[in-house]
Amino acid sequence: MMRGAKSSPPRSPLLLFLTAALGFVMAAAPSTAPSTAEKPGTAQARLVYPATRMADVADDYFGTKVPDPYRWLEDDNSTETAAWVKAQNAVTDAFLASIPEREAIRARLTKLWDYERFGSPWKRGKHYFYLRNSGLQNQSVLYVTDAPEKEGRVLLDPNTLSADGTVALAGLSSSEDGRLLAYALAEAGSDWHAWRVREVATGKDRPDLVRWAKFGGASWKKDGSGFFYSRFDEPKPGEEKKGATQNQKVFFHALGTPQEQDVLIYARPDHPDWYLFAGVTDDGRWLVINAAQGTNPENAVFLLDLAKRGAKPEPLLDRMDASYEVVGNDGDTFYVKADLRAPRGRLVAIRRGATEPGTWREIIPEAQGKDVLQQVSLLGDRFFAVWMRDAKSAVEAFDLAGKRVAEIALPSIGTAAGFGGRRTDRETFFVHTGFTAPASIWRVRVKDLSVKPFRASKVDFDPEAYEARQVFFASKDGTQIPMFLLHKKGLVLDGRNPTILYGYGGFKSAITPSFNPTRIAWLEGGGVYALANLRGGGEYGQAWHDAGRLANKQNVFDDFVAAAEWLIAQRYTSPEKLAINGASNGGLLVGAVMTQRPELFAAAVPEVGVMDMLRFHLFTVGWGWKSDYGSSETKEGFQNLMRYSPLHSLKAGTRYPATLVMTADHDDRVVPAHSFKFTAALQAAQAGPAPVLARIQVRAGHGAGTPVQKTIEERTDMLAFLARVLGGR
Repeated sequence: MMRGAKSSPPRSPLLLFLTAALGFVMAAAPSTAPSTAEKPGTAQARLVYPATRMADVADDYFGTKVPDPYRWLEDDNSTETAAWVKAQNAVTDAFLASIPEREAIRARLTKLWDYERFGSPWKRGKHYFYLRNSGLQNQSVLYVTDAPEKEGRVLLDPNTLSADGTVALAGLSSSEDGRLLAYALAEAGSDWHAWRVREVATGKDRPDLVRWAKFGGASWKKDGSGFFYSRFDEPKPGEEKKGATQNQKVFFHALGTPQEQDVLIYARPDHPDWYLFAGVTDDGRWLVINAAQGTNPENAVFLLDLAKRGAKPEPLLDRMDASYEVVGNDGDTFYVKADLRAPRGRLVAIRRGATEPGTWREIIPEAQGKDVLQQVSLLGDRFFAVWMRDAKSAVEAFDLAGKRVAEIALPSIGTAAGFGGRRTDRETFFVHTGFTAPASIWRVRVKDLSVKPFRASKVDFDPEAYEARQVFFASKDGTQIPMFLLHKKGLVLDGRNPTILYGYGGFKSAITPSFNPTRIAWLEGGGVYALANLRGGGEYGQAWHDAGRLANKQNVFDDFVAAAEWLIAQRYTSPEKLAINGASNGGLLVGAVMTQRPELFAAAVPEVGVMDMLRFHLFTVGWGWKSDYGSSETKEGFQNLMRYSPLHSLKAGTRYPATLVMTADHDDRVVPAHSFKFTAALQAAQAGPAPVLARIQVRAGHGAGTPVQKTIEERTDMLAFLARVLGGR
């Protein structure tokens, strides 16, 4: 479900930039695996890379001169950069076109992606709303119905808004009576989006248009007169891609008025790096405003009393000392999920005017053991708590006093999400998914907590043919790290299994079981898929996050290396058969590890990665990532970042793994300059025969809203690349 779809009070505003990326292997191969140098298609002599100009550019960081010869590639609007991109894509396209298995891979992925899938329904007034994709539609379609068992009618089909399917829904919010829908559209993968308003009865748009929104939803006033939203100032002409992403403000848009008349509700010019998100409570009285500095997990909460004319926002929790999420209220008492003095989370009741921690009433305490309180929702007289237990979901219901009522049975080991709705709703829905279980929708009666299947997707594969299990291994410092393993049943542990190792490890983002058709293709080909839950994520709460950020960032890379060494020691695979993959912060992970331990891997696929750690904070929203990375603006930060910055860790004359660098020309979150500069430097440094290629997607961004057809194309190319460089068993 998209952020803001249910107009609930906003969650702690971590800027998560995770995208999924998986692999594939073909089965045909000689009986003895050849060395990397002998593999077909890896000889560098067959590839002539585009010439990349090197400029005499350097920066002085606290007395250390650091060259930056490819600085000119940061200007992705220049004709020289455009020519370089075209030339790089030409080399990559020719390489991929020569792979015989490519079309078979494309055909299988197309068939696997062609399955009906649904989003969890939500109710407003007499209407239920839900998203559906018939299979190969580029974008999911929004439906409305008065009976959830019936299909209803199409309310909004974004596939009709562009010929190539690159206009995507970026947010949905229904008015309280269900008569109006605010919806946001994003184009070509950009984070920028614009809000419009549609009449549910007629399917027609009203004239309302709200632009320059990013990283925020919309929340309707109880009477339906308008909605609250967050936006930035309008960028200067030509600066839209660079983005004016500071001084975010909360506004109220009254229906039928131009955006210029929107009322400013909250701004903090004294804190230009605060992100601001706002949501109206179920009773309609309070506007809850969350503020966070960049991607810091700590946030502040402010309240605006909508029942009092002329009221000003006031602090509820303003110390920025923990992560807080308001999940509901009774009058002046707010139910808050918080990790202050409980790093794995608890639910407390906080009364306005008495907000010192000693006055809080604990409702759901921090769990014993390692469980993390991931989500809490309030429906009727029940709190629904979603726990994360070793990166898997468990759900319990509590009464308002905090007494455990029951555990909600889940269909299998996996990930559960949803349990949304209004306080007065008599039912709720949740989505459940697993590595070999496509998303299914389940219906819960709030009164008796009965659970019934509602909708299920069917995919053209046999889930019983595969095994998914969790293992634990020791990292360099002895910390036990969990990892999921997926493969065909009866796998032979002889070290010859082509394997993808995936990781992320950052921004308190937990990687939990999910279904992906591309992963099924990988398993069908006989490959092993491993997902390591690295430090820096949120799998075990704030302490786990802290252990993998700032000065501790090297722990993340050590965890990933230890995962690879465990897979090799247990004879799942070997360095000749092991590929690593990650996206965004995970792209940084791949770039750092392949430069630190190039001999450990046969292939690397970093996607939309943060590769220049000295300059990441200078582009679009990069400044907001200092919470995890620090920055080169301080001597300590510079020294730490230089230890692992992928761009600056490359060494000429080194034999690096076969590498496919993937990025997109419209990525305005992790700008493509990171991948451009890394590709140029890696091609210059590579001493071995393995190819170094860049695949630069056009009219695409960081991953959100990517059309299904483009997804199939990019996954096909990634899988074909791995088929070529890894071979089969």
